Amino acid sequence: MRQILHIDMDAFFASVEQRDDPSLRGKPVLVGGPSRRGVVAAASYEARKFGVHSAMPMAEALRRCPRAVVVTPTRGRYEEASAQVFDVFHRYTPLVEGLSIDEAFLDVTGSQSLFGDGVTIARAIKKDILDATGLTASAGVAPCKFAAKIASDMQKPDGLTVVGEDVAAFLAPLPVEKMWGIGPKTAPTLRRLGYATLGDLAKADPTALEKVLGSWANDVRELARGNDARTVEPDRDAKSISAEQTYEHDLTTKDEIARTLLAHAARVAERLTASGLSAGAVMVKLKYADFTLLSRRKALEEPASDTTTLHGVALELLDRFPVEGARVRLTGVAAQDLGPGAVQPTLFPDRAAARRRGLESVLLDAKDRFGGRPITFATLLGGRGEPEDED
Repeated sequence: MRQILHIDMDAFFASVEQRDDPSLRGKPVLVGGPSRRGVVAAASYEARKFGVHSAMPMAEALRRCPRAVVVTPTRGRYEEASAQVFDVFHRYTPLVEGLSIDEAFLDVTGSQSLFGDGVTIARAIKKDILDATGLTASAGVAPCKFAAKIASDMQKPDGLTVVGEDVAAFLAPLPVEKMWGIGPKTAPTLRRLGYATLGDLAKADPTALEKVLGSWANDVRELARGNDARTVEPDRDAKSISAEQTYEHDLTTKDEIARTLLAHAARVAERLTASGLSAGAVMVKLKYADFTLLSRRKALEEPASDTTTLHGVALELLDRFPVEGARVRLTGVAAQDLGPGAVQPTLFPDRAAARRRGLESVLLDAKDRFGGRPITFATLLGGRGEPEDED
């Protein structure tokens, strides 16, 4: 039987802040920008008692928990702790699939002769993480990825949940909201039709379920039955690099929006250059004052990693958004379809593109030389600020 672990750090950003600042321990902590227009990046368990959770608007979080302490994210410390956590993972198996900075799937099927069964390995990993970082993690142990991920969330914080061979029996009583992709909009519809649990989905008539979920219905039904043959994909490459920001005051003109897209494009280009990657596509997203979120995407004729190209495409995409008279609270730019940064030689090389790539390298080198202080475009001076949230 396969032994798949899902390890998830407990309130990771907030826990790092409480670990490093003893005055925060035992207090409700919200990690996020100081602006009430921002969103919560992480909430401590003391804050979660008030119904606060990550991705909640900061204003709503503070309404629910007015005594919360808001802490600005310190990304460097999170990345350091994450590296320590992933080092622990790799002590036990090379089959580690990182889902984010603080969670991963591990296939320990082949590690059992060295370290014991999946439960023993999970306990050892949790202890090693605590010893290395002073932080707790929760683990799910199961024969498949779907069940392991659900299990890791069942006894947080510092939990360990084990799923036996009968995965379907474990899943059956759980509410439909536990199914990936079924959120607050779809769940009420399913419940009205009599699908209240994963067991109900497992027994559903395929045709009837397809009327609600479309082509995804068969996958949902199979997952609910515990049939998940997906493998752990080690060292999965990043699928996108993005930058975005929520603004204290809504953007009301196209020029304002375009200016923010330049800031995002510059940040994305810096990260592409530092990672030796190039983008095959660019996506722009806007969130309006009523929280409507729209995105537009364009594939590039040639891979690119420079600010000028990314921003140019972002401006083309901006023309496809309704912005006349609109109020925009968030903008973002993402580089997608990532590949190696080196461009294949051609018969007629684009010298302008080569110069732009060279400029990005120079800017990155200058930033390193001057202690990490950003070198930016003059157009951005006096603007609304640098992007805050990155994926």
